[in-house]
Amino acid sequence: MLSPTRVLARFAVRVALLATFAAFGSVGFNRSLGALLWMSIILCAGVGLIRREPLFGVALNHWDEAVAFAALFALVHIANELA
Repeated sequence: MLSPTRVLARFAVRVALLATFAAFGSVGFNRSLGALLWMSIILCAGVGLIRREPLFGVALNHWDEAVAFAALFALVHIANELA
């Protein structure tokens, strides 16, 4: 089990990498970031399933990270609709 600080740092690094890759996307930043966030949701949920992490555990895990990516995806999706 990782400490909450490591999980938050891992999440921040992943978001920074996703934003960097989205900046070079050919379909625009918003659409690229949305697609990358969607893939991150699937990846984190898959890892959570494979590692059999508890869904509502006491410590932060991949499920919490998937929910955070889903929230960011929702924000990006709303921004795409308004633009």
